[in-house]
Amino acid sequence: MSRLRVTPARGQGRDRLYVSLRDGTTVAWYDKGTGRVSVLSGAGRDEVLAALAPYLTGEVTVGPPRVPTPADLDRLSLHPDDDLAPNRPGEGLHAELDALPAADRVGRAGPDESSAPLPWRRWRQDPRQAELLAQETVGDGLDRLEGAGWRVLHSIPLPGAARIDHLAIGPAGVLAVRTLSARKRRVGVADPQVRVGRAAPVPHLRWARRAAERASHALAADVRPVLAVVEPARLDALPMPPDVRILRDTEIPALASLGGVLKPADIESLYATARNRHNWLRV
Repeated sequence: MSRLRVTPARGQGRDRLYVSLRDGTTVAWYDKGTGRVSVLSGAGRDEVLAALAPYLTGEVTVGPPRVPTPADLDRLSLHPDDDLAPNRPGEGLHAELDALPAADRVGRAGPDESSAPLPWRRWRQDPRQAELLAQETVGDGLDRLEGAGWRVLHSIPLPGAARIDHLAIGPAGVLAVRTLSARKRRVGVADPQVRVGRAAPVPHLRWARRAAERASHALAADVRPVLAVVEPARLDALPMPPDVRILRDTEIPALASLGGVLKPADIESLYATARNRHNWLRV
């Protein structure tokens, strides 16, 4: 019986298998995304590869762990309270909705009102719940880009109670993504106004530009504003604004095919800067 055991772990955009001794000491890991097996000093290469053999796919490289970059060192020294990476999509909305009475969180006064007339149940529905669902939809789509070399942060707090819904850093550059919930309604864009259904127009494009501008100051990098519209019945945006990318939530996966702007080292460096809460305090 092998003295090594293999344990899967996922997080921060990585899908890894860790190889450890029976006492829990890690001796190696296999990063599926890069196809690299990192073996720590003193570990048996052949024994590690034998333990990982059932899980290895395609060509792999084997060697010692890479030397940490300055971005890695900054990340490792970051206090957990200052690290924005664990933020969920819509983190600020989660906090607001969690503060509501329990009955209002599900959109009605309580379980005994499931037979209440529809207008009453609609009145109890908090519009922030739809906004949260939209942010989770866009956030999930962006998180899936991490396999294509993207790094994503959600719900970045800014001075004055504002937030950047999502920040995506990848081969195509840095994107400040504002989420708009359409919920099967028609969306019309007349820069800078955006109208959803029959509601009054709202300057979403102006707010998207402002978020990108503040992100650019925080990161000392070019940041492009994006408006992600979730579940529109129809999206009319002609002429398309030249400086704001407008896309449906179903079009987010196409970002994985874009590139030519940032190298992997640049992405990691910008991500390390962006995840530090202190870097957003004066923008």
